Amino acid sequence: MDQKKNLPFSFQKENYKLLLVGLAINVLGFILMIGGGAENPNDFNADELFSPIRITISPILIILGYVVILYAIMKKPKSKN
Repeated sequence: MDQKKNLPFSFQKENYKLLLVGLAINVLGFILMIGGGAENPNDFNADELFSPIRITISPILIILGYVVILYAIMKKPKSKN
């Protein structure tokens, strides 16, 4: 029972920093994806709807954010030995 109390917590300060960076990248990707709404619903602007930022860059950022979050969760703390 005493042995379990001495085990270090698996999440360190660096893990939380990486987790927040991944979350920020994810939020940025989603914000870039939602941009560009038309004021009049009868107007259709294909250049704005199918822009490279919404079609290519945003999904790449979202996937990159999830990869950083997964890395932050799986990263082991450095041993002091």
